[in-house]
Amino acid sequence: MRSIKLAYIGGGSKAWARVFMNDLALTEGLTGEIALYDIDRAAALRNQRIGERINAHPEAKATWRYTVAETLEEALTGADFVAISILPGTFDEMAADVHLPEKYGIYQSVGDTVGPGGVMRALRTVPLFEGFARAIESCCPGAWVINLTNPMTILCKTLFDVFPGIKAFGCCHEVFHAEEFLCCVVKEQLGVPRPDRHELTVEVSGINHFTWITAASWRGRDVLSLLPGFMDRFYESGYCEQGNDPLAHRGTNPFLYGNKVKMDLFRQFGALGAAGDRHLVEFMDGRLYLADKDAPERWLYHLTPVDYRRADQRRKIEEAEALADGSKPLELKQSDEELIAFMKALLGLGPVVSNANVVNRGQMQEAPLGSVVETFCTFDQDSVLPLPAKPLPEGAAALVRQNAQNIEALYAAIRARDLDAAFRVFLQQPLCSRLREGEGRALFTEMMRATAPYLRPWYDIDTWTKRI
Repeated sequence: MRSIKLAYIGGGSKAWARVFMNDLALTEGLTGEIALYDIDRAAALRNQRIGERINAHPEAKATWRYTVAETLEEALTGADFVAISILPGTFDEMAADVHLPEKYGIYQSVGDTVGPGGVMRALRTVPLFEGFARAIESCCPGAWVINLTNPMTILCKTLFDVFPGIKAFGCCHEVFHAEEFLCCVVKEQLGVPRPDRHELTVEVSGINHFTWITAASWRGRDVLSLLPGFMDRFYESGYCEQGNDPLAHRGTNPFLYGNKVKMDLFRQFGALGAAGDRHLVEFMDGRLYLADKDAPERWLYHLTPVDYRRADQRRKIEEAEALADGSKPLELKQSDEELIAFMKALLGLGPVVSNANVVNRGQMQEAPLGSVVETFCTFDQDSVLPLPAKPLPEGAAALVRQNAQNIEALYAAIRARDLDAAFRVFLQQPLCSRLREGEGRALFTEMMRATAPYLRPWYDIDTWTKRI
């Protein structure tokens, strides 16, 4: 039994923390301390009580000591692993990120990675991650740092840049859903039971939420070669790997989609977008899959109003309180996340190969060296080794390059606290393709004003906004 300490920044999480705590409890061979740190201390204390209930569950295979740290430094000191999963700001700020651009005809299905919302979220989150990186360097320089916060690429870039010696990677499950979709393709086209995604062998490269599968096989069969026939059957109706009609659940689950965008991109480029359609469309020209408010329905995915997120958060808080006080039965269930497997591999308990966001040291030729890319890596004892990625088709490669360069330019602007440079990147976002410069300047200003309390500690936004 290995004993470790994990510092959880954002330990008051309303949803992901419970998934993580369940997985920890159902993992054999590990134990130790989970130090929860959150600016919402009451939420962290609530998760501590849930963790203690999980420990007492008869199906738990491991017991963990949950503590609530008063300070970030207290949580980090002595940590072997650091997980970062935070919401930068509140849903008020996210509402501004997502909905203010709509007055200019810009719609966003997520709004947390690229596009106007992604730029604004990065402006207020990168400085926080600079502080995290410095604190990690001071308190636990040898710890492995796992980032789960969006915008993933630029935040991982921040960690690597501020603390060059950091051992870190970004973790995202979007590729897993694309693999599940390909398992459906195998089932439908070969008439066999749906395989487990781990039975596939795939090649993946790109940047987070804009990754691409360039090859896939199952028991020696080329799965991508099955896609044209599959699309002849399901392109118009869509096919959701979660087994639901994507449009039937618009009100109850807007995160479902019919993979029609994915199939359309495959028709164009010969590679399969390996993220949810809701993410993929935000990296594309705004005149395509997000041309107007009704475009998502035509492409079989949904916009996600922030009011839905607010209501969902209230429901999750109520559920968490019921779990914490014992009024709701607690069920242990293993998730499909791979974070625990990564941790065990890094501790020397057996190698794992999976996708991760790390510095491009040549494993992906389409992105700048030193940028952060998402490819397969081998996780092994105290090591994350990127594996060379198969080259992307040129059309897909050009799109990845454009978005990767935007992220690099935005990071440089934020590090310099240069709002003029940040605005230029804002205008270069594919979703902003229809904006005239004056409209873009007005929108950028309005969005900064809406999130001003989170920006003023880092930027001179008042000087900028006086120009309008």
